[in-house]
Amino acid sequence: MSEEETIEAVSELPREDLYFNRELSWLFFNTRVLDEAKNPNVPLLERLRFLSISASNLDEFYMVRVAGLRTQELAGITERSFDGLRPEQQLEKIRKRVKKVVKSQVSCWNKLRKQLSDEGIQVKTAEELSSSEKKKLMALYEGNVFPLLSPLAIDPAHPFPFISNLGFGMVLHLDRGKGMEPLYAIIPIPHHVPRFLHVDYDKKKKVDVYVAVEEALKLAAPSIFPDFKIKGTGLFRITRDSDIAIDEEAEDLVQHFEFLLKKRRRGRVIRLEMNPEIPDVLRDVLVDGFECWDEDILDGSSFLGMATLSGLITRYRPHLLFEPFQPRFPERIRDYDGDCFAAIAAKDILVHHPYEEFDVVIQFLEQAALDPDVVAIKQTLYRTSDDSPIVKALIEAAERGKTVTALVELKARFDEESNMRWARDLERSGAHVVYGFVDYKTHAKVSLVVRKEGTGLRTYAHLGTGNYHAQNAKIYTDLALFTADQAMGRDVGKLFNFVTSYSQPRSLEKLSVAPEGLRPKLEELVDAEIKNIKDGKPGAIWAKMNALVDTQIIDKLYEASQAGVQIDLVVRGICCLKPGIVGLSENIRVKSIVGRFLEHSRIACFGNGDALPNKNAKVYMSSADWMPRNLNRRVETLVPIESPTVHRQVMRQIMIANLNDEANSWELRSDGKYNRVEIADPNAPFSAHRYFMENPSLSGRGKALSYNAPKELSIPKRPTSQSSPEKSKDD
Repeated sequence: MSEEETIEAVSELPREDLYFNRELSWLFFNTRVLDEAKNPNVPLLERLRFLSISASNLDEFYMVRVAGLRTQELAGITERSFDGLRPEQQLEKIRKRVKKVVKSQVSCWNKLRKQLSDEGIQVKTAEELSSSEKKKLMALYEGNVFPLLSPLAIDPAHPFPFISNLGFGMVLHLDRGKGMEPLYAIIPIPHHVPRFLHVDYDKKKKVDVYVAVEEALKLAAPSIFPDFKIKGTGLFRITRDSDIAIDEEAEDLVQHFEFLLKKRRRGRVIRLEMNPEIPDVLRDVLVDGFECWDEDILDGSSFLGMATLSGLITRYRPHLLFEPFQPRFPERIRDYDGDCFAAIAAKDILVHHPYEEFDVVIQFLEQAALDPDVVAIKQTLYRTSDDSPIVKALIEAAERGKTVTALVELKARFDEESNMRWARDLERSGAHVVYGFVDYKTHAKVSLVVRKEGTGLRTYAHLGTGNYHAQNAKIYTDLALFTADQAMGRDVGKLFNFVTSYSQPRSLEKLSVAPEGLRPKLEELVDAEIKNIKDGKPGAIWAKMNALVDTQIIDKLYEASQAGVQIDLVVRGICCLKPGIVGLSENIRVKSIVGRFLEHSRIACFGNGDALPNKNAKVYMSSADWMPRNLNRRVETLVPIESPTVHRQVMRQIMIANLNDEANSWELRSDGKYNRVEIADPNAPFSAHRYFMENPSLSGRGKALSYNAPKELSIPKRPTSQSSPEKSKDD
């Protein structure tokens, strides 16, 4: 078939054949997370952490995504997804895939449990305990668990109890004797009861013995119900619909969210997990009591709720954990005796988390709070930690009489309660607190400090790809740009005016802002690469993101590939684009990086008439993934990188390291499956995470750069089956 015939055949494909399903793509991502739990190159306790994360991810997937599809199904909605599936069809495919995932999790846990035992971390069942261990377990149970338990009988006088989201417990079949009707009961296990009880530590053998709390309940059940014969027991765990539907007519957004959060706790059961050995009669009691449908029922393993396995991770066995490393503090700021403003005024600084400390962001705001020349601070807060130093700095600034404006996003999923608490604290300090828009979230990560200098005012901006969350910054890879560029400062000011007063940001000089301007800018940049090809120049795109779902952007990338633009994408999670299809996407390569750190930064590089990397390329960082929600229903930023040093750092350091990564990378095939990338040297696979831990970043080095420059990386090689771009004219 000729090239023209191939392109014509592809153009006749139904649209639904052009994309992967969003939900299944996410499940494949979670499978890659689970595969790290099986990776022998990962330390044992870190493998346990990956297993825990995969289970926690699956919980949230059910709470939000499956719950949404179930709502559509119950409402009789038959609208198809962009890949052509009705809600019930997607649910059926999800069920099949989840069964495989759960089976794999069970197998993984059984293997890890044995390996943990070999390392002296023994997780025992009640039957495996010695008599002395049983006595110690019962003592722990009596002192730490029993006082918190509330056994609940089920009969006409005691209706089936309410169990909260992710609730876990034991159900019992009790014989009252004397020909009386059997009694059923539930023992809910409170959320704050530790899942594992540390029963024993043998100093000589260096062996720790742990027992899951439900195993203690098995032993204690006869004493809880002394007047009954226990005919059978079972374990259960439920997941409730936790998605929140915003009422656009709500007059008081805070009050409305308080109501919705209470409603979330009582959402309908979307998944019921039970241990495989549960008797049928108890299974029926749970199904009827929780009002479940058959498709919500999942026979899991004997160990339910694997997200809690993280409770076994201990710092006392460091050889079973990742080797610790010390994040760097930007030496550029130390060159200016710790004065953030002086360092930023001299030249833009890009901080690469977690390889560089989040403390620099905290120091920037703390200095602003204390500096008598700072007159105003404006800040977005999407997610932040419970003991947030960022919020404390803003409160300090407001109490010192500075004008503080805080945009607190109430719609940050599962952080709504903490955000409302911080909002009240900020209001009490005298800060202006706004809650964004009812229609869409403010997802942009921005700080703006206004400072009196000379006879006028000067702005200092921080723009990030991540959240203002000190703990997340230790495990999420993100970028944080500090700049004193006054045009950028004016744009950021307009952005804040938009979220505080609905004043649309007009005539922006550098920033592109969703929901109005970010999508058109991306399409314009891709169109420019297509034009370069038509003009006989190279066309190249490198992009890194967490998810690629938006079909308009995918179609534009397909168009660019058909024109001959060379496209390399690093997409950590969901990717609905199909790469490598002749006539459609043969010039698109997609990889996913899953490893020690959670890839979270968003970057886009466009060749601008030359192969990548080159000094004239257009380079951006962003708060937005390429998803409809980010481009259409959120306030997001696309930030141009213009400083030569930062420009070089993003392209030649960060992007090339990600494209070259072998140790943590998977390649997406045209059939939707992911394969681990081939490793050139099995004895020394290149790891982007390791490279960043060992090599300083360019823009933060200051004077030290001249004698301790980072290791230069080679440009990634293209597959031999595809044409290679011309040699780059890099700076």
